[in-house]
Amino acid sequence: MDLSDLIERNAAFTPDKPATIFEGDVLSYAALSARIEQTARALKAEFGVNRGDRIAILSLNRPDYLVLLYACARLGAMLVPLNWRLAVAEQLFILSDASIKLLVLEQAFAGVLPALEHSLPEASVVGLDFAPPSGIAFDALLARAHGDGRNPHTDLTCPLLIVYTSGTTGRPKGAVLRQEALLWNGMMSQHMHGLTSDDHVLTVLPFFHVGGLNIQTTPALHIGASVTIHSRFTPDTTLTAFERDRPTLTVLVPAIIQAATEHPDWATTDLSSLKAISTGSTIVPPHLIERFVNRGVPVLQVYGSTETCPVAVYTRLGSDLSRVGSTGLPGLCCEAIIIDDAGAELPPGIPGEIAVRGPNVFYEYWGNQQATREALHDGWYRTGDIGLRDADGYFFVHDRKKNLIISGGENIYPAEVERVLLEHPDVVECGVIGRPDVRWDEVPVAYVIRRTGCSVQADDLKAHVLTQLARFKVPRDIVFVDDLPRTALGKVQHFMLRRLDMPQSSQGDAL
Repeated sequence: MDLSDLIERNAAFTPDKPATIFEGDVLSYAALSARIEQTARALKAEFGVNRGDRIAILSLNRPDYLVLLYACARLGAMLVPLNWRLAVAEQLFILSDASIKLLVLEQAFAGVLPALEHSLPEASVVGLDFAPPSGIAFDALLARAHGDGRNPHTDLTCPLLIVYTSGTTGRPKGAVLRQEALLWNGMMSQHMHGLTSDDHVLTVLPFFHVGGLNIQTTPALHIGASVTIHSRFTPDTTLTAFERDRPTLTVLVPAIIQAATEHPDWATTDLSSLKAISTGSTIVPPHLIERFVNRGVPVLQVYGSTETCPVAVYTRLGSDLSRVGSTGLPGLCCEAIIIDDAGAELPPGIPGEIAVRGPNVFYEYWGNQQATREALHDGWYRTGDIGLRDADGYFFVHDRKKNLIISGGENIYPAEVERVLLEHPDVVECGVIGRPDVRWDEVPVAYVIRRTGCSVQADDLKAHVLTQLARFKVPRDIVFVDDLPRTALGKVQHFMLRRLDMPQSSQGDAL
């Protein structure tokens, strides 16, 4: 059995039921299952996709994103979702690191193709909504489908996703998630949300995030529910969907909650169909939770990461939601504990690092044994996040041990930005931190030591970073200094930079 069999079984039980709704088009479970099978046959016949091959996708949300995921499951291949907000140089690194066999993309992101053809000339290209100059359109590909759409020895133990997440080394790491991780993750989501085949999920988070893909979307399809897909989030379309499409569940990160609840139509939008919303990705301000609670909609919190698929700790619909600041209890199918630096479990009330173990946890970092060994110990994934448990076992997340900056739900690692800044010839040393921001939760800020005699300006460095990294990773402010706070061994102390930056933080930053 593989993960695509769940779609096939739902198609047998309820063939005419809507599986996905996208821009007015409805795909029934029977049609979704048939398209998955056709796609798998086409990929195998046209490109010889075998078990273990990597297929990348660069696209906004659309039903064929999910079709490709389950076709990969059917073939035992791996899907590599690409963040469309990244710079071409970042996308190219991921494509090269994963040694992809095939790239499937929207025409809007065709700017990556010249670089791809130069660096990976052997990679094939499929256009979701166009015919690439040296490739084929997706519908034309499906017309060529023939033969068997399965590969031998394909089952739930096969790796299915390689989801890249920035690391403390400054280069992204590809977390490998097996098919069974999505299965167990789905069971926990169903437990968390009381999710049944009668539910209707609204998905506005991007599929390149495990949050958009796996908190509700794939769990809903596994149980036979319906999913309305938005290509991307906008406050207008989300509020309109609440009234018109009548979803029962959705996931909104804090930045999206803020944007939706500050829209002029928020106060008059009918939310009566929602039995709950879920949120996470960062520490969630209580005042944002209250905006939905005051409208009669319960807010569930979920804690996890790319490496946990992501569901690991959560509050459950119908359970105790009164503990302000708590992200809940360990999930139904995994374990979570608080440990000290030596890996020993700490008692309630003592802060330490959060560790997670279970079948939802990632298998390895793609091609990076050292990083895998550092993160996984006897099956326990050390998250790098600091938190504590209370006497009843509820978790409270306090800080991010690895200096992670979360801006509008997007992860930014200082080491990655620092690496690019240091490539500029006029930069001697730098430190990047997150500054609190009223709109984005945090924005990156760089403290820079210039080379003696050089007069490089902030705008010059921002332009330099933008050539290599996504816009949201470009430092919002660059502060030139003569020295940086350091440890005895000369390592920059980011926590001291954050303290120094506090007076400026109170000013707030706008996009």
